Amino acid sequence: MDESIAAYLAREKIPFTLFASGKFARRNRERLAELAALPFVELENHSDSHHLHMERLSRAQQQGEVIGNEAPLAAITGRKPRFFRFPGGYYDGAALKAVEDLGYRVVHWSFASGDPDRHLSAERLYRGVVEQSRPGGILIFHINGRGYQTGAALPRIVETLRQRGYRFVRLDELL
Repeated sequence: MDESIAAYLAREKIPFTLFASGKFARRNRERLAELAALPFVELENHSDSHHLHMERLSRAQQQGEVIGNEAPLAAITGRKPRFFRFPGGYYDGAALKAVEDLGYRVVHWSFASGDPDRHLSAERLYRGVVEQSRPGGILIFHINGRGYQTGAALPRIVETLRQRGYRFVRLDELL
């Protein structure tokens, strides 16, 4: 876990929703439990193994990816997740139905921040996010170590958006 991001969000009490895969949840169980105990943090389902193209799996495999992550997340939060985010945002109508049939609401982002790009500078990340942000938008950043410049850019992004009148909420509050 990128502790620069987690510590910043916790210290500043910025509400956020963290979509965790089962693999990530098992590796970061203790830290996720600390974060999930905070009243402004929500932990949700991002599949068990983070299979990038769930639309290519059978219905049983798709549902297995979702159900397989319920127990690790419930052990951390004390509740079954309500929201699901497809890895990479890749899905089709059948995959969407398979997940929704399990009682989940599928939610993605308003625009890709681009933070997993190793070549994206903190300045470009900052500019791209503040230029594309709109009221009611859902921002996406990676806390799993693959948001290479997110820790450096996030404080400035938050400061600028707050100056523009934005406030931050958990996904369940937005929806």
